[in-house]
Amino acid sequence: MFRRSNKKLRSDETTGFGTYSKDNSGRYYDKDGLPNVRKKGLNIFESLSWYHTMINLPSSHFLLLIFLFYIFINLIFTWIYALIGIEHLVGIKDGNTFEQFMELFFFSTQTFTTVGYGRISPMGMMVSGVATFEAFLGLLSFALATGLFYGRFSRPKAHLRFSKNMLISPFKEGKALMFRLAPYKNNYLSEVEVKLTLAVREEENGVWMNKFYALETQIQRINMLILSWTVVHPIDEKSPLFGLSDQEILSTPMEVLVFIKGFDEAYSNAVITRTSYLNTEIVSQAKFKIMYGPDSDANTTILDFRLLDVYDKLE
Repeated sequence: MFRRSNKKLRSDETTGFGTYSKDNSGRYYDKDGLPNVRKKGLNIFESLSWYHTMINLPSSHFLLLIFLFYIFINLIFTWIYALIGIEHLVGIKDGNTFEQFMELFFFSTQTFTTVGYGRISPMGMMVSGVATFEAFLGLLSFALATGLFYGRFSRPKAHLRFSKNMLISPFKEGKALMFRLAPYKNNYLSEVEVKLTLAVREEENGVWMNKFYALETQIQRINMLILSWTVVHPIDEKSPLFGLSDQEILSTPMEVLVFIKGFDEAYSNAVITRTSYLNTEIVSQAKFKIMYGPDSDANTTILDFRLLDVYDKLE
């Protein structure tokens, strides 16, 4: 059970999550910053925004989905042309069934992309109507694909990586909770702010409640995020963790919610990212290794991401 020494601290009710503990399960945010919430009672068209889904897909999945759609739609029209009859398409070479199928497939791809090499052409009202509709569908599909590519390319992102673990480390005359983050792209973030929220379960009048407490950081805002930033929450009298031993912190079910906001100079827009740490992802009596230093010529600074998660255990 979480016991808070500072009874004057008020719970933050602006997190967007409910207060009754029995109404929630699992962590609040996944490591990638997405809320751990699944919706039910809606059909697929109501629950999903296809635009946001396509925008947020990993690049490999997005390209694979575009390619599979292209193949699938052309297979559908190939089957339609075969049902109408190949005699209505002028220029198809004689051959076995597979060769004629491939001829129809390539005619479909040429029509869908509006390339139209001209060797095969439709003859008749029905096949010409199908080809006209396919060409229109192709133009519409490429317009949508172009918009999605632009949306993915132009969308501002924080491009930050967080350490896998949060550490309890000696700090000044006491100890502190800390984690590390660093920008991994060649973009620059300015006016970067951090906000930490502690999520715990507390018993109140015999009812288990979700409580959220703001965790003050040593530095809340930096002018420019260029190298790594170790965010430090001193566990002092102002902290809801004050008075708890390291073992009590590690064994108490809790989650530290991390919110980062900054200004991307390239996009001239604000970017936001989130993540969280469970108590099982906290390591006590440890200290991060410095992940940057001069190069061999001492002319520039090297930021080594191989050291992002590396820490030393303290005796």
